Amino acid sequence: MLNKPLMTADIESLINTALEEDIHSGDITTRNIISSGQLGEAELIAKDSLILSGLEIFKTLFLKLDSDTVFLSEPFKDGDSVEKGSTIIKFRCDGVKMLEGERSGLNILQWLSGITTLTRKYVDKAHPVIVLDTRKTTPGLRVFEKYAVCCGGGTNHRFGLYDAVMIKDNHIKSAGSIFRAVEKVREALGNKNRIEVETQNLDEVREALDNNVDIIMLDNMNIDMIRDAVKLIDGRAKVEISGGVTLESLEEISRTGADYVSVGALTHSAPAVDISMNIVNSLETK
Repeated sequence: MLNKPLMTADIESLINTALEEDIHSGDITTRNIISSGQLGEAELIAKDSLILSGLEIFKTLFLKLDSDTVFLSEPFKDGDSVEKGSTIIKFRCDGVKMLEGERSGLNILQWLSGITTLTRKYVDKAHPVIVLDTRKTTPGLRVFEKYAVCCGGGTNHRFGLYDAVMIKDNHIKSAGSIFRAVEKVREALGNKNRIEVETQNLDEVREALDNNVDIIMLDNMNIDMIRDAVKLIDGRAKVEISGGVTLESLEEISRTGADYVSVGALTHSAPAVDISMNIVNSLETK
């Protein structure tokens, strides 16, 4: 498991793409209403109770639009709980740039905070089981979505296909058995990589145990079979529960003795939270 930090290059790429998509050659409404050089002050208001993620990206976006942007009040940071009605941040910048960046900045903040907020709900329900994300992410945006999971208290599973061995059902079918799939991986990589195997029934759990794998995934098993599998494994491997996990099912899962639960919904189904930007003051030109 890993928690991969955001890199400056990733943030810049996201911001450039978002601004080019929305502004392109310029906001023809704003630029014909607001005078060049006119300053504005604005605040972001949480319209939902939420867990914050993406605030530094939001700030970087406005600094890119106007390097003289001043953040007047910023009582929160990524990972903080924000109550409905709270002011997340207050800032001053060029009025044209403020409105040109509004939608891109809010889109990023609402999207990532939505993932973080949902993750926190799963983490609180699953305790003491560790909540993992999956690779079910928006193409090209995985690093941000996995960052948001971490802000919500979740843990990143493998980032891609290259950084961890996970033998899934189609690998097993292709190799002919769990034994043969594990054998081929160890022949190629030796013992330097942890091996995780996906299982769908107790016979497959036994075969994974016989091959001394490090992590056994219990995929789409009902709660009774999960309990039987955990008892069978008896600490000889880490246990990950996956498939069909909901907030409602976490209370029972948290009592099974499993180590991890992986949840694709954290990134593929998290609803955006509601945040608004309000101009609170329009100032004379710089």
